[in-house]
Amino acid sequence: MTEQLSPVGRFQTIVLATDGSEYSAAAEAAALEMARRCSARLLVTRVVLTNPEYEALVPDRVQEAEDEAQKHIDTLAEKARSEGVQAETILRQGTDPYHEVVRVANEKHADVIVIGRRTRSDLARLMVGDSTAKVIGLASCSVLVVPRGTRMPQHGILVATDGSRLGDAAAYSAVRLVGKCDLPLTVISVVAPDSSPETRSESEAAIERVKKAATKEQIEIDAMLEEGRRPDEIVVETAQRRNADMIVVGSHGRTGLGRLLMGSVSERVIGKASCPVLVVKASM
Repeated sequence: MTEQLSPVGRFQTIVLATDGSEYSAAAEAAALEMARRCSARLLVTRVVLTNPEYEALVPDRVQEAEDEAQKHIDTLAEKARSEGVQAETILRQGTDPYHEVVRVANEKHADVIVIGRRTRSDLARLMVGDSTAKVIGLASCSVLVVPRGTRMPQHGILVATDGSRLGDAAAYSAVRLVGKCDLPLTVISVVAPDSSPETRSESEAAIERVKKAATKEQIEIDAMLEEGRRPDEIVVETAQRRNADMIVVGSHGRTGLGRLLMGSVSERVIGKASCPVLVVKASM
């Protein structure tokens, strides 16, 4: 690893994936706020679930669903424009909403997809929500997962790094984002109690890279190296203790099987966190 963070994070084009439900309300507000703070373009996207057989049987219902969805995203885009945000609407049809959302992000070269977290459960996969999990697994850009009733950070951001390329990608994105939001940053790395000296040294070096990058940008930063067997729990608990209302983590990215393999730590952090979680993808 080098002494510098690799610059991979951008916040120029944001895709808001909404379904018009109560689970998307917080994501809608967060996407608008992120676009405003980052002077980004906002693509308000909604997918109408349909297939040729359904369209043939009940074409009027399909048209009604499209009209309702278009009205909803038009209202969101108009609100964004009234706040000085460049916004456009994208309405798609499909049987798999997550595929359509990812397709839009790829076509528009999006930097971030903003999506709501639908549900909670004791099982990490269910806590994330199936569609949300699939968007994270398939997307080539970062994904901001916003639980119901939360908002963009007001107090601070915590980033977790393990010294890997993915950890550095998360750290760089966090530094960029706190600069836009004018918030303090906490960086944490968690090692097992029986970790080798090499592993501990890599984590310490990763923390120093983040501190160096933050200091260069004149960002207030607090750094800590923690020990534990459950890094996901330590990350979430530390965010609560430090009053950080956004967590940034790295992802393993896309898989050839088209399934979510973002790593158990990232997945559990998303599921357990009571604040938005930004899952950062390294450059492919």
